[in-house]
Amino acid sequence: MEVIDIYKTLGKRSEGLFKDKGSRFIAHAIPCTSEEQVKEEIEALKKQYYDARHHCYAYILGYDKEDFRANDDGEPSGTAGKPILGQLLSHDLTDCLIVVIRYFGGVKLGVRGLINAYKFAAQDAIQNNQIITKIVKDQFDVTFEYADMNDVMRIIKEEDLEIVSQDFQMTCKLRFSIRQKFSEKVEKRFCDLRKLQITKV
Repeated sequence: MEVIDIYKTLGKRSEGLFKDKGSRFIAHAIPCTSEEQVKEEIEALKKQYYDARHHCYAYILGYDKEDFRANDDGEPSGTAGKPILGQLLSHDLTDCLIVVIRYFGGVKLGVRGLINAYKFAAQDAIQNNQIITKIVKDQFDVTFEYADMNDVMRIIKEEDLEIVSQDFQMTCKLRFSIRQKFSEKVEKRFCDLRKLQITKV
């Protein structure tokens, strides 16, 4: 089975705007890599837009997109968080958060109107951003003796491995990073040397 080790995410922070019948929907698209960061960003926007009626959001985290959530924040169920999440999914994005802040204009928009407003505000924020592709990498620690230095360095050169850190004291320690789809092959090459230790970080 082929390893999927690339994913799309947002390259920066951006804003979007949608207006309908006096209501304003201000969208913020933010790169995020943890639930803790998501929480901090939402709290910061709630403070910034303290006088707004709703702060609805959706996020997806992890290159496998396993961690996601949508929140309507008081809007009718399924009219806010879901359409925001839908935009993240339709653009195949992960590791990002979109928060849409609503200022009520005095006229109710109805279910269809709300769904469209949150969808188009989120869409505008994504269009004002930059979608980038990232590669998932694995890291390994290798411990070996000076006598094995040439063998280790040959593999590093031939496999074009990225050295993250190295410490050549009594024994040699080296950490490298490798694109995930190639990690099994490279790990096997090091294991074949037998005289060293290799562990995945």
